[in-house]
Order: sequence, then C-alpha cells, then structure tokens
Amino acid sequence: MNKKIKHEYQISMRSAMEAEQVNDLDNAFKSLERAHILGQRYFIPHIATHWQMLRIGLKRNDNREVIGQIVRLIATVPGFIFGWVPRGNPGGANISALKPVPLPADLQPLLADSPIWRDVLIRLTIYAVIVLIVLA
Repeated sequence: MNKKIKHEYQISMRSAMEAEQVNDLDNAFKSLERAHILGQRYFIPHIATHWQMLRIGLKRNDNREVIGQIVRLIATVPGFIFGWVPRGNPGGANISALKPVPLPADLQPLLADSPIWRDVLIRLTIYAVIVLIVLA
C-alpha cells in the first residue's frame, strides 16, 4: 500500500472509530465504506474493514449486514489469492460483493494507477511458476 493510500485509509478508519464512539453508526459505516475502497486490494486492511463493518452491523442489529459481512470476510481470502477485487465497491451488504462501482471523484486520482488485472496476472504467474516447480 503506497503512503498516500495508507494515509487516507488510516484517516477513514480513525473517522469510523470516532463516529462509533459517539454512537453515530451511519457516519461510522460511511467512513468504513471509504476505507474499504482504499484498502480492498490489501489483505489486512481489507479484513480489518470488513471486521469493523461486521461490528457496526451487530450494533445496528442489522442481520442482513451481519450475514453479508461474514460472507465477505470469508471471500477476502480467495479474492486476495487471485488478486481480483471489484474496484470501487464500498463493501456493504447493500451492494453485491462482486459488483465494481465507479470510484468517488476524490479517490479517482489516488487510485488511478491501481489496475486490478495487473495484480491478477502477477498472482497467476507466481502460482503457475510454483506449480511448475512442484511438478518438476
């Protein structure tokens, strides 16, 4: 994660925590959606964001969100292994976990040079090399 993305991710996570502390769960979740967009290509930030979304879902007694976040927490593993994530997806259960979403205007310059398919190709190449080494 480059420094600019990491900085914005940390700001969003901090904003979510601050909003949650004053029981402003709607704004906490909005901050987590922004953090999700920023961190979804990186395993630990992606997991951390969905974990926090699950916590907010539990506090809201929102069964749909809770189930959606449990599914998304599990899905982060194959998503990371294969390098594919739906670009711009805010991570909430109100939007399909597989649906790419246009990036918010303020995040477009920050994430412009983050091609998902490059990550997919790099990972598939690494896995192919590992398989060839194991089979050799």
